[in-house]
Amino acid sequence: MPKLKTKSSAKKRFRLTASGLVKMAPAGKRHNMRKRSNRMLRETRGMEIMHPSDAKKICANYFHV
Repeated sequence: MPKLKTKSSAKKRFRLTASGLVKMAPAGKRHNMRKRSNRMLRETRGMEIMHPSDAKKICANYFHV
C-alpha cells in the first residue's frame, strides 16, 4: 500500500515539533487590525501550541503519524 500524503491544507497551517506537539498561528490576525487592542495584537504574534484534544484530531486526520 502506498504512503498516505499529508493534506496540503494542514501543511500550510500546522507544524509538528520534535516532541510531537502541533504548532499553529493564533487566530484573529487576517484583517481588521485597527479594531483590535494593542494587547491582543501583541499576544497573537508568533506561534502557539495547540490544545492536546485538538492536536489529536489534526494528527489523526491530516498528518498520518
